[in-house]
Amino acid sequence: MTELPRWLDDLLAHLGQSSILAIALTIAAFLAGTWIFRRLKHPIWCPPVLISAMLTAAVLAILAIDFVDYRRGAEWVSILLGPATVALGVPLYQQIHHIRALWLPILATVPLAATLACIYAVALAWWMGGTPEVLLSLAPKSVTAPIAMGITEHIGGSLSLMMGGLLVTGVVATLFVSLLAPLLGVTDDRIIGFVLGVNGHAIGTVHAFTISPLAGAFSSLGMGLTGIFTALCLPFAAELFK
Repeated sequence: MTELPRWLDDLLAHLGQSSILAIALTIAAFLAGTWIFRRLKHPIWCPPVLISAMLTAAVLAILAIDFVDYRRGAEWVSILLGPATVALGVPLYQQIHHIRALWLPILATVPLAATLACIYAVALAWWMGGTPEVLLSLAPKSVTAPIAMGITEHIGGSLSLMMGGLLVTGVVATLFVSLLAPLLGVTDDRIIGFVLGVNGHAIGTVHAFTISPLAGAFSSLGMGLTGIFTALCLPFAAELFK
């Protein structure tokens, strides 16, 4: 096998230790994923974040870069997830009159929907022989990433596995809502957006904003309430079953 040039070998060796290089790889993968997404005519089943994740994983595998080193270097990008999630309060404020009109159905729906989202993932993993760590990692798979990361660390799950489940959940939820809503005759942007937020977290919310500002606002609301409910209840439930 041909040896890499010394400068390139040193660059790869320090990639995981350098925040600048790790962040550059992350941004480059996202830009490439967005470009590919547009070239593919915006397929619902393959959002930019999925393409970007696959590109990043491919680069890490080809260059033999340890994921732990890469994640440590790109930690600054993860920190920005929190402010980005908080910024979703702006569309909520803009559509507050619609939300006030439906506050009772919303509050009645979130606990049941969030609980079912957690139970069916854990039940399927348990039925397929998943270890306790796998079950704990998949439990918060319908929660937006900043909250899900905190929950996973608290209950003892694997962040890498949780992030994988988070990505798959967001893509599948968005795809199924987009396909089933027309078949079921659901045309209300408030309902479609709320379902996308509860089940598809940030990925579903991004798609909701492409439908309408109203759908985006209700998706932001569903995502936020699901995250709050899960963060309050899941750690206690996890302790009961340990």
